[in-house]
Amino acid sequence: MRELTIDGVRIADDTDCYVIAEIGHNHQGDINKCKDLFRTAKDCGAHAVKLQKRDNRTLFTRSMYDSSYNSENAFGKTYGEHREALEFGRDEYKELQKFCKEIGVTFFSTAFDFNSADFLAELDVPAFKLASGDILNTPLLKHVAKIGKPMVISTGGATPEDVQRAYDAIMPINHELCIMQCTAGYPPAFEELNLRVIETYRRSFPNTVIGFSSHDNGIAMALIAYMLGSRMVEKHFTLNRAWKGSDQAFSLERGGMRRMVRDLQRARISLGDGIKRVYPSEMKPLEKMAKKIVAARDLPAGHVLTRDDLALKSPNDGLPPYELDNLIGKRLRVALKADATLAHNQVETETTGSLSKAS
Repeated sequence: MRELTIDGVRIADDTDCYVIAEIGHNHQGDINKCKDLFRTAKDCGAHAVKLQKRDNRTLFTRSMYDSSYNSENAFGKTYGEHREALEFGRDEYKELQKFCKEIGVTFFSTAFDFNSADFLAELDVPAFKLASGDILNTPLLKHVAKIGKPMVISTGGATPEDVQRAYDAIMPINHELCIMQCTAGYPPAFEELNLRVIETYRRSFPNTVIGFSSHDNGIAMALIAYMLGSRMVEKHFTLNRAWKGSDQAFSLERGGMRRMVRDLQRARISLGDGIKRVYPSEMKPLEKMAKKIVAARDLPAGHVLTRDDLALKSPNDGLPPYELDNLIGKRLRVALKADATLAHNQVETETTGSLSKAS
């Protein structure tokens, strides 16, 4: 059975979609802004909030770390300065952990390197995310798997062989895994989302929870992903898409996150159990819309009914139209006025051989 539990929340085919609000570095290095993001995501119904942890000095080559960074989204003159300006340390992470426990939302992070994985393990985060860029990084995947916490891996830019290799590296060590369909564009074109890969993953990994890491604009694709079998969705989140930062423009704001969570919950409820039934809410509308059998004109007692003697009209508080053929050829026991409702006890039980339009 495909099932995963993160921080006490069960994730499976019969549950609501687990929603991760990916904050990333949309907090711009400001812990108070980060708390506002966490609180708002929780209020919108997200199950978890997530950051990204990097040990920048060991993660990047010296030349990349020291390279000039002239982007409009830069927070420093070099790429290293930019990354360090956005990075939270141990004190900030502990403060954020405490805050999330107070407001009741799960908090974890993406580990981009060995040091960051160990850092998060020491903080005892309830789960680990591995980014698409590390789908080929089996040493890091195995290292995180040994920590023994649930793992979520994105598969942007990966081939089927790459995904299988990652799966094979993790599973002998740790069965608590979610594989996310992802396209590593920011944002990707809709024709590149390839959501049917979710179905492919479900066939290829029948005992593993499958999810969708969404970098597209809007909320509709998350709903389609749920219908295809995704039970986890990760969506970038911000308070203002106009803020400085490369992820802000394609992130959901408060209204979008709230609607996405609401619609995902409605999707599970709306699917039902597949058994067709009549609901109480349908009775009154159908009384007006559906039809009954009535006399098409004044009819005397003893008259043998023909098709022209009968009409189908609303409301449906009499014999339903499927009884029409059972009335034709039968003799009336009572006289009927036009629009009078037909009932079985108003006609003889036997069909008369010779039909007439009047007695």
